[in-house]
Amino acid sequence: MSISPPPGHRQPEDPFAPPVVNRPQGAPGHGPFGPAGRPYGTPVSVNALAVAALVLGVLCFLPAAGLVLGLIALRQIRRSGQSGRGMAVAGTVLSCAGIALWAVVLSTGAASKAWEGLKDGAQGNESLSLEKGDCFDAPGGLEGDTFDVDRVPCRGGHDGEVFAVVTLPGGAFPGDSRITDVADEKCYALQDQYAMDTWAMPADVDVYYLMPSRESWRFGDRAITCIFGNTEAEEGLTGSLRGDPTTLDTHQVAFLSTANALDTALYEEPGRTPEEDLAAHRAWAARVHDVLGEQIEALRGHHWPAGARTPVADLAADLEDARTEWKRASTAGDADTYVAHYGKAYGFVDGPATVTARKALRLAATPPALGEGEKNEKKETEAQV
Repeated sequence: MSISPPPGHRQPEDPFAPPVVNRPQGAPGHGPFGPAGRPYGTPVSVNALAVAALVLGVLCFLPAAGLVLGLIALRQIRRSGQSGRGMAVAGTVLSCAGIALWAVVLSTGAASKAWEGLKDGAQGNESLSLEKGDCFDAPGGLEGDTFDVDRVPCRGGHDGEVFAVVTLPGGAFPGDSRITDVADEKCYALQDQYAMDTWAMPADVDVYYLMPSRESWRFGDRAITCIFGNTEAEEGLTGSLRGDPTTLDTHQVAFLSTANALDTALYEEPGRTPEEDLAAHRAWAARVHDVLGEQIEALRGHHWPAGARTPVADLAADLEDARTEWKRASTAGDADTYVAHYGKAYGFVDGPATVTARKALRLAATPPALGEGEKNEKKETEAQV
């Protein structure tokens, strides 16, 4: 229950109340609400679409959406009386500018160029993305730091040809020295799998590799790219050096597999002389003896074409004689005896029987030239013999 104030006493006027307008009874008016149907004194809200339009316009992200939202916001503000008209206008103008900017970027290809540059910078050397069998030109050359390459057809001149890609395990960056050691070990071991006929390899071709940098490692670069290159010739390489099961027939692959197994064993010869470490040389001669046994068995077990049967059989006979000498070297009692059998064993390696068998199988028939160090080593051995 409410009690009316006593007559003659008026309530104090509210200085902040809206003015009282005298109007005839029944005349239309706003009553207790403002023009937009909102009670007087109620805070005016900000149109949410106006805010969104301004954000999209400033960020230049999806400018078309910013333009649409700005136009819708202006229409809603006119009807509802909300605030935010300035934000809607600004968002609309900025979105129009963004649309014009994107049109220029897309028409000139600047977006794709910027993306490629960003991707290359993030990936470092891995931005090269070279694969086994790719041929390329390196604007910076193979002997310096290579940050970019241009793929080219292998049939023409080029700076390098990829013969293997080695993927390193994840984890912390192992350091440039460790990666170099892995590259030395893996790349030289894999070259004969790509270019199986070592006699067909030009003498001036060397092995190079591209390695991850500390910067590119952070972006997932784990690839060591093994490359054949020739920095001596002005035109670099010409034609592909690939000679593996994808380019050779089954008989050529069978022959080269056995020949390369022997070459690998011979390559492991101890660095010290027999006088300095006879035990190491005898152990190595025993390994060569065993590899020769496997090679002879493989040569005799393969079904060769008619024109190659006799030459391959003659080669197997020579290798039997070489195996006998390696066996004797492995049990030599002194360095002089070892060197004598060593020299006789090497006399059967890559001799006339090998050349004849290679000709019959349509393989390179000219033995590779010895390097300067190999020539000196051979002369020293012959003198000792």
